[in-house]
Amino acid sequence: MTIFSRWFRRPDILATETPKGPWGGSGDDGNSGPRNPWAQPPGGRKPAAKPTALDEFLRKARGSGGGGGGTGGFGGLPSGANARALWAIGVAIIAVVWILFTSVHQIGPQQRGVVTYFGKYAGTLDPGVRLTMPAPIADVTVVDVQKIRTDNFPVGDGENLTLTGDQNIIDLAYSVRWDISDPRDYVFQLAEPNDTVRAAAESAMRAVVATTTLDQAIGTGRTVIEQRVAELTQQILNDYKSGVRIQGVAIKQAAAPARIVEDFNAVTAAQQEAIANLNQSRSYAQQVVARAQGEAASFDKVYEQYKLAPEVTRRRMYYETMEAVLAKSDKTIVETPGGVVPYLPLSNAKRLPNPEAVQSTPAPAAAATAPQSGAAQ
Repeated sequence: MTIFSRWFRRPDILATETPKGPWGGSGDDGNSGPRNPWAQPPGGRKPAAKPTALDEFLRKARGSGGGGGGTGGFGGLPSGANARALWAIGVAIIAVVWILFTSVHQIGPQQRGVVTYFGKYAGTLDPGVRLTMPAPIADVTVVDVQKIRTDNFPVGDGENLTLTGDQNIIDLAYSVRWDISDPRDYVFQLAEPNDTVRAAAESAMRAVVATTTLDQAIGTGRTVIEQRVAELTQQILNDYKSGVRIQGVAIKQAAAPARIVEDFNAVTAAQQEAIANLNQSRSYAQQVVARAQGEAASFDKVYEQYKLAPEVTRRRMYYETMEAVLAKSDKTIVETPGGVVPYLPLSNAKRLPNPEAVQSTPAPAAAATAPQSGAAQ
């Protein structure tokens, strides 16, 4: 305890009176009790120390002195050589702290520091502990070059109505991801980088959607639209020398506005029905064409046989034709012996149970003359 008390005792410059210990006085002033080991020796007590500048300053600040004949300075502050020394020490401490805080910069691994001297670009600080001139001579702007920033369109739950190339209106929701590629351009070229990126992305999206149809916007054409919007946005920002790199565009929703969704669904259903009917008609046309091509190929084969034996081919074609025609009709064949045409009672033909039952083998002369007369015709 003795050692700690010696270390943490009040400095002599701040002491105004002799310290007293827990044992009372030193024994010279008539007080009973053991002598204080930290008190003055028995030879006598030294005179009280002169008040320091700090004590005088505190006394002036508390308003305990000053009076009409005081020697206080401006505003009750201490004056004289001690006051000037105190002020010089305070100013020096403030200057050192200011230099330390404005000259030493901790740059993270994902950050870069843009340094300016009196507002003019002076360089870029890499990650680590870096030193610069103190402010206001030098100023360092720290930017995160690895952070992926995302802007959503629209903001909140509102609508983002966009006009397509076929004069339809869709409610489009999408997001744009971007980061910083050049810290210098990002700091100096754009006054409001976030607003600039949003404006460029929205302008690019409307320009691309205006050249596409409704089916492409709400269907399989989303991937193409996203790619085109990213390229156009990057081109606009490059023209601005913004130091921004577009990472990608993602379409979250592409649908009809809520107030016309029923009509839009009806139009979509009608379009799908029209496409189905068109596909069905195309399928039927393909079947007809295939059947016609088959018949044409069959006729070509018959023609090849006809060129080899015309007479036999004509006779076979006649028999096949007559067989196809007479196979579906009622027939009554009567043999005429001697070339005499007999009487045929047609009124009794209806009474027969089966008219085809009355059939006879045709005469050889009739069978021989029939193909010739047919061929002649």
